[in-house]
Amino acid sequence: MAVSDLLPSLVGPARYPFMLLVFITVVGTSFLAGQTLIERWTIRRRLLKLDGGEATAAPSTGSLRGDTTGGLWVRTLQAIEARGVQLVDTDSKVADNLAAAGYTHKEAQKAYTLVRLVLTIGLPLIFIVVGSAMGALPATLKLYITCSVLAVIGLYAPRTFVSIKADRRRSEINNGFPDVLDLMLVCVEAGLSIDAAFNRVGSETVRSHPLLSHMLAELSLELRAGRTKQEALHRFADRAGVEEIHQFATLLVQSEKLGTSISQTLRIFSAEMREKRRMRAEEKAHRLPVLLSIPLVACMLPAMIGVLMLPAGIRVVRVLMPALTNAQ
Repeated sequence: MAVSDLLPSLVGPARYPFMLLVFITVVGTSFLAGQTLIERWTIRRRLLKLDGGEATAAPSTGSLRGDTTGGLWVRTLQAIEARGVQLVDTDSKVADNLAAAGYTHKEAQKAYTLVRLVLTIGLPLIFIVVGSAMGALPATLKLYITCSVLAVIGLYAPRTFVSIKADRRRSEINNGFPDVLDLMLVCVEAGLSIDAAFNRVGSETVRSHPLLSHMLAELSLELRAGRTKQEALHRFADRAGVEEIHQFATLLVQSEKLGTSISQTLRIFSAEMREKRRMRAEEKAHRLPVLLSIPLVACMLPAMIGVLMLPAGIRVVRVLMPALTNAQ
């Protein structure tokens, strides 16, 4: 029987199972194909890493997170500044916030200023152009208020985005730093120096804590390049932007100056960091009932009140209302 003979029969309720079957088939095929491609890509990356070709297989994309000098962002910023537009922000807090969010490129501050400028001017212009094309521009006062609100959103949205990224980055560092300290303690007790422990722990935590691994790799490179341990540790703490790592850097510097045992120092400090991480987890757990009370009160309480009051309302309508009507 041809497919054209089956189409007239797929009407009414019978077409819904057929459409569901087609949907499941398409989704299942797409899922299996995606899983196969992901597995092949993962195997290819592992093989390239084993052959030492990962550095050539992942070229720079011009990200503002690294220290690369090329890329589309840098060329765009250089072209804009060549035309006389200065994008340097005099506020020193902007650079600190960008570094805390992980944007350590030397052109990151200029890109941040450019994005804020484009959004502040672009959002009201887009609203005006779209409204004019659709013929639905509001009155003058409403247009002025709307454009002002869009300009404020464009001005402060990048700052909010950077603040959120910085908070997430600090949270990732705080959660992974106790594990790094434990591995560092194992390396030091096994006989490695603290400099070799930095390099070893950085290479071992590439998958579990990639951010800390990258920071430890930078610290090891600075120590190999001849920078003093005190200066390298303080730069490491400044890049992290976390109070615990500042304490860790100060503690290592003082331990080296006073000649105390580094392993004992790491053991005590790692225990404190694990305790702080446990306390942060407990704090978040204790906040959950308060946060859950809002949707419970807003969504479930009206429904519960309706269910409880419905029988009483039905009784009032059936019994009391006819009685009152007959009494009158």
